[in-house]
Amino acid sequence: MTANQTVSRRSALTAAGALGVAGAVFSHAATAEAAPPQTDTAALIGPAGDGELHIMSFNIRFDNPAAGPGNPDFWQDRIGPIRALLATEQPTIMGVQEALFHQLMAIEEALPEYFDFVGYGRDGGSEGEYSAIFFDDRRLDLLEWDQYWLSDNPELIGSATWGNTVTRIVTWGRFKDLSTGRQVLVVNTHFDHESENARIRSAQALLELEARHPGIPTILTGDFNSRAEASSAYSTLVRDGGVVDTWNAAARRLTPEYGTFPDYQEPVVDGGRIDWILATPDVAVLQAAINTSTTGGRYPSDHAPVQALVRLT
Repeated sequence: MTANQTVSRRSALTAAGALGVAGAVFSHAATAEAAPPQTDTAALIGPAGDGELHIMSFNIRFDNPAAGPGNPDFWQDRIGPIRALLATEQPTIMGVQEALFHQLMAIEEALPEYFDFVGYGRDGGSEGEYSAIFFDDRRLDLLEWDQYWLSDNPELIGSATWGNTVTRIVTWGRFKDLSTGRQVLVVNTHFDHESENARIRSAQALLELEARHPGIPTILTGDFNSRAEASSAYSTLVRDGGVVDTWNAAARRLTPEYGTFPDYQEPVVDGGRIDWILATPDVAVLQAAINTSTTGGRYPSDHAPVQALVRLT
């Protein structure tokens, strides 16, 4: 959908069956299948303990129709490694990027039945890529959520006004942590890959969203398409906006600082982190990791998922 084909977000989402939080949360219709085989490595973080949240940001790579069998990008060959990764790591919250609807269904089947997700496709309803948020509903009670478009017309589906030709979105949810009683705001996004202006404006929009929820610890996940420590988007969020890079703030790093876009190649130390987990200073970061595990020699995506174990202080 192009900018001149945009429609009202509310009318389109309502037509898709979105009638509030209860109708917008996607949950398992049946019992989850048996856990798949483990990855070739042990869990880096694994299930979170009481009072802790295991956060993952994961660009799963869209199902590319040009990639056939034998290509590392072939979706059918990547489902097994994704299932194994999730069974091993068991994040409490996971922000995914680039996922198409049928890919979300495969992820949902790979997770236990107590996981739900929120989000719509960036072209409205189930169309286009998602920036969905998966969450463990044993630990987190969803209080409210929404999605908007990164443009001057955030309520307009398909709007793109900041120099980007690809539609970009933000999905957010406000949760109550049932372990501690604390609230937490979780924000997931995918910044533009071409326009620097769009990335800066998108970073500013995230800060505005955070400011609308004062006093609530906030966690930002995403593929920011710009390098940590060396980009304007990073400076806007971390240096100017005061949010914390969990990789730098972690009491313990569990892996080297691999580049997060290895593109199915061997991971490279200091290759550039373009996928980040950020947080407000009231989130204590216990551990951080960049996961380069494989299953049977296959990578689950062209991006390496990033992880953090945190506690709401």
